[in-house]
Amino acid sequence: MAWIYLACAAVFEVMFAVAMKYSDGFTRPLASGITVLGAVGGLGFLALAMKTLPVSVAYPVWTAVGTLGTVALGYALLGESLTPLKIASALAIVAGVIGLRISAG
Repeated sequence: MAWIYLACAAVFEVMFAVAMKYSDGFTRPLASGITVLGAVGGLGFLALAMKTLPVSVAYPVWTAVGTLGTVALGYALLGESLTPLKIASALAIVAGVIGLRISAG
């Protein structure tokens, strides 16, 4: 169940980051509300996941999935560039999280 909580936390993390961009500095009420919902949901589900998972795995996985999702949606929705260096950096994040997961047993 902890991994399901962590997946939900990651979805909320991506929602938080993208909505914050759309909130235009918290000047747009709907996007601002979604930003707050994303932050609360992300932290709430992360806390539930951490009841079982070690922090050295849960937090890096949460941030990595959030980072990857945000990079993907930044490209897809916001027209941000997706350069070879950005792709390589995202893959390095994935490799690091896999290493942490393997080392945790």
